[in-house]
Amino acid sequence: MGKRLGFVGIIVHNRRKTAPFVNKILTEFGDLIIGRMGIPHVKREHSVIVVIVDASTDELGALTGKLGKIEGVSVKSGLSKDEICATSTKKE
Repeated sequence: MGKRLGFVGIIVHNRRKTAPFVNKILTEFGDLIIGRMGIPHVKREHSVIVVIVDASTDELGALTGKLGKIEGVSVKSGLSKDEICATSTKKE
């Protein structure tokens, strides 16, 4: 199956302990990642990370599966309905 545009929403609890494990996995899947935004909630020791991906369903499943196995991490994801085309087919 082809690649589609999508996102991964990650909530990290106890961020000082857990963040290094999350970052290791995100680095491992770096070829899929288009962009990333992370916001720490310092008072509650949580972080929210949103990652924009260009991935197939299998690739996204591998990424979210690994993240979901980390204690203290909640993950949700979604992909667009349409595959990403390498070139535009729109004629003007």
